[in-house]
Amino acid sequence: MSKICQITGKKAMVGNNVSHSKRRTKRKFDVNLFTKKFYWVEQECWVSLNVSAAGLRTINKLGLDAAIKKAAEKGYLNA
Repeated sequence: MSKICQITGKKAMVGNNVSHSKRRTKRKFDVNLFTKKFYWVEQECWVSLNVSAAGLRTINKLGLDAAIKKAAEKGYLNA
């Protein structure tokens, strides 16, 4: 599975390594991603999600049900 957060939709970014002589070479900034299982109380089941650190904070703030509904509206969730 690709490195995309299923809650926030964050993806890897592309940038440059800059050496001391200011030479630039392409590099990738990966997302801080975790595979985590959550217990979804409303559906009474366990859900496994690829979530970034920002996605974990979003789930803690809004709750799992609201975060999943918001992600499904924006099309981040592949379910």
